[in-house]
Amino acid sequence: MKSRSAKPWIAAKLWMALCAAAWLLSLPAQAQERATAAERGEYLVQVAGGCRCHTDQKNNGAALAGRRSIKTPFGTLYGTNLTPAEKTGLGQWSEADFIRAMTEGLDPQGSHLFPVFPYPSFTRMARTDLQDIWAFLGTVTPVEQPNREHALWGPFGWRFPLGLWKRLFFTPGSFRPEPDRSPEWNRGAYLVRAVAHCAECHTPRNLMGGLKQDWAYAGSSDGPEGELAPNITPDEATGIGSWRELDLVWFFQTGFKPDGDDVQGLMSELIEYGYQFMRESDMKAIYAYLRSLPPISNRLVKKKE
Repeated sequence: MKSRSAKPWIAAKLWMALCAAAWLLSLPAQAQERATAAERGEYLVQVAGGCRCHTDQKNNGAALAGRRSIKTPFGTLYGTNLTPAEKTGLGQWSEADFIRAMTEGLDPQGSHLFPVFPYPSFTRMARTDLQDIWAFLGTVTPVEQPNREHALWGPFGWRFPLGLWKRLFFTPGSFRPEPDRSPEWNRGAYLVRAVAHCAECHTPRNLMGGLKQDWAYAGSSDGPEGELAPNITPDEATGIGSWRELDLVWFFQTGFKPDGDDVQGLMSELIEYGYQFMRESDMKAIYAYLRSLPPISNRLVKKKE
């Protein structure tokens, strides 16, 4: 006769086999979820203009491998290596480190990041979107390329005053939809204020580098790389007040303005590697939000070198 004590052991082995089978069957689903997260993250990076400040286009640098120069009124900064390279990129960062940098402007050691990295805008992003971007960055080809030291003037190159700067000009916190606005408007507001960080280039700054909120999106003569950043408020004379929804969609898709002129400089890269891949519904949402802004007259003139 078989021992009664064998029955529980047989049941345990069957249970273990079933658990193992369930785990094996879940692996493809887990892999698919990771791939889907990376795909969502790639799309968000495209909405952010392809993060082109981290690619040295002029010197044929590898995608997101850093060392691109970014000219500002406070000196020259260099985009950092965002590839998962172990020594010089994000290979030793955790997801939590990445989210902290994006939302608090702190590196893994707790040092303040210079706000040319637009964490004052990225802080508004949803945590799930940040997790998706992190998943995408993990799929980028790693490139071991050391970051280049920034060349900032005087006190602007010191990190310890950045804590005070944050108290004055940085408000952490995720985007909150406005319930009295349409879903399209809220989507556009989220994309413009957070993901695409449009204010960082299209809003003039004060002497301390803080955004002049009264002139939000009215353009800047000291845009990235010393270029003009145009007025994107709906002012008829100096902004985009005469643009139709179709005009903005066409601009994002091709880089051509309503008057037939094509965009130049960094913006042309942002379109080529980012904005043109946006869903048309997101382009229209951005238009809906920009049209709702107060029009500001600001006729920009490029400053002499």
